[in-house]
Amino acid sequence: MAMGLAILMSLSTCVEPFEAETLTFDSALVIDATITNEMKQQQVFLSRTYRLEADGPKPVRSAQVTVTDSQGNAYQFQEKAAGTYMSQSVFAALPGTSYKLQVTTSNGRKYESDIVELTPVAVMDQVSAERTTNQDGAEGVAIVVDASSPSGNARNYRYTYEETYKIIAPNWHPSDLRIPEPPPGEDEAPGCDLDIVLREEEEHTCYATAPSNNIILTETNGFPEDRVSDFVVRFINRKSYIISHRYSILVRQLVQSDAAYVYFETLARLSGDESLFSQSQPGFLQGNVHSADDPEEKVLGYFDVASVTEKRIFFNYDDLFPGEALPPYISPCNETAPPLSNPSGCVLRPIVASNNVRYVGSNQPGPFSPGPGPYLVVPRVCGDCTEIGSTEIPEFWTE
Repeated sequence: MAMGLAILMSLSTCVEPFEAETLTFDSALVIDATITNEMKQQQVFLSRTYRLEADGPKPVRSAQVTVTDSQGNAYQFQEKAAGTYMSQSVFAALPGTSYKLQVTTSNGRKYESDIVELTPVAVMDQVSAERTTNQDGAEGVAIVVDASSPSGNARNYRYTYEETYKIIAPNWHPSDLRIPEPPPGEDEAPGCDLDIVLREEEEHTCYATAPSNNIILTETNGFPEDRVSDFVVRFINRKSYIISHRYSILVRQLVQSDAAYVYFETLARLSGDESLFSQSQPGFLQGNVHSADDPEEKVLGYFDVASVTEKRIFFNYDDLFPGEALPPYISPCNETAPPLSNPSGCVLRPIVASNNVRYVGSNQPGPFSPGPGPYLVVPRVCGDCTEIGSTEIPEFWTE
């Protein structure tokens, strides 16, 4: 989120590419902290704003982070990764207790949040996967939530998720190409030949995990009861390879205060693509964190104390699309047969050395052959799932 953002655009009769440029820039502290009623090590993330043309936020290192409560407890946080701070002890936010975040950066500047209390608890009654067609006419899978609040006072809901999916390399082969070992005293093996060897690693079945990266909100104000019904937290196009085999999603439901909901709703609206082109370009979104030293200093972010519930579901592609063709893989996986050499030198050996291909069999010369070489190869991702996942099975995984 860069402040003082200016967009330089060229208008013409056709649409042309344009570059966004930050003309003026203020470096501001960004605080992202949600304390929950889960008994765990809580987390706080600290970074600084960055220019639009930069790669991403700059983490804030070596800060002192503390959460205090109205019961006289002080929970110290320790930096575990760049800009990521975790409480040194496990704790959970409690009803009827107020909390405050305090941050001191390495240059001695102090920041603090408003006093915040835990929100009411809401029950996530059900999470389900449903075959559906979205408003754009795309067919796929909707991850749907039903929830209710026993107290009737929840009203504001924010959702996050973490999805995990099985990947099976479609062109996996038990053998692969290797460069021959050089003779004693030599740096490399002579010639351009390659060896066919059995694989040392499995690399056939993998698992990948990805968190949600958007703001997902709903509220029940104006409804006769505090109940969320058939709310879609995730839509997956049926053409996405991530649902080709087995898929799991962990949905987290956070109940928010009115102030937190308004903040995240505004943030979601401002961070949308359309806001970049709107006539009104707001430069600063005020949260509930501020400088304790300088009331004029701009500080971004929010300290939230929220009750959380979560549910995990699994499904197979065949559960929702029985007997139907799998979605296309992440790569077309076209087979090629590069020559071993040409007048300029070795051809296939450098490609194998770069780890960009995997062996799938011997090439049969002929008019329909994909190349002149003796070996058929595919892009690495097609024969080695570790390009996009890990062979380690997640602890929660079930078949």
